[in-house]
Amino acid sequence: MTQTIAQSAAVPAKRGVLESLTKSNWIGLVPFFAFIFFFLVLPSTNLLMRSFQDFDGNFTLANYAVMKNPYVIKAYSISLRVSVITSLVGGVFGFFVAYAITLGNTPRWMRNFLMTFSGLAANFGGVPLAFSYIATLGRTGFMTAVLKSICYTNAAGVQVCPFNPYDNGFNLYSIGGLVLAYTYFQFPLMVLTITPALEGLKKDWREASANLGASPFQYWRDVALPILWPSILGATLLLFGSAFGAYATAYALTGGSIYLITILISQQIRGDVLNNPYEGYALAVGMVIIMGITILAYTILQRQTARWLKS
Repeated sequence: MTQTIAQSAAVPAKRGVLESLTKSNWIGLVPFFAFIFFFLVLPSTNLLMRSFQDFDGNFTLANYAVMKNPYVIKAYSISLRVSVITSLVGGVFGFFVAYAITLGNTPRWMRNFLMTFSGLAANFGGVPLAFSYIATLGRTGFMTAVLKSICYTNAAGVQVCPFNPYDNGFNLYSIGGLVLAYTYFQFPLMVLTITPALEGLKKDWREASANLGASPFQYWRDVALPILWPSILGATLLLFGSAFGAYATAYALTGGSIYLITILISQQIRGDVLNNPYEGYALAVGMVIIMGITILAYTILQRQTARWLKS
């Protein structure tokens, strides 16, 4: 009799727990956190542990001595340089495009078109993007052939082709070409990131500034830019992280001739010449630290922007 009463009391208790979990708003986040745990936390933990191991599985700090290697320092510096340049170029270009479609007099159809294009272009990278650039601006690319065909004969009877990009110092398979390729997906990402912040600028602030006699320049200098600045910096950091972690586009475009840190890690882990996976894990840990600092700074700036826009 007592056992029957206990079982009957346990059934409603279980139902109560299930109902509370079902009614909780955060239950939908369980798949997200599970994904983060299995595909971010566990791999990062495994990466960190392996960076302190040798080939026999013993603890060692020798793997981190690779950081003193000139090639490693060069790889980090090139990656940082490309990331900074593309984040600044893409950030400035993307900001003005976002400004035009939110606060400018751009037609609505143009806004819809640019937002759709930005959503697609921001996710278009890797081998397809590299192939597109090679087919367009490579040495035998379509645009290169068109520009090379624009020639004339000078007074000395010599044929001159002034618009041939490769005769004027351009090289798609260089850092400059890599920056050009990265900018393709960097500026649409900036458009998507900064547009909500621009839309959050209240018309009351502009009207109040105008009523107090402020010019448009003064409004942007003293009101709009101070409010948008954390969001602009945060979006630029997001672009920096996007470029710093890119691998497939650079490898497919340059064939590994440009020593980015992502390419060097791949060569250490899977390469035929450089084949020390544990040093590759140490290099990856350094990369994760840089990315972690970038994400933390981005999160702090986004929170500051949210407080401004809610006020």
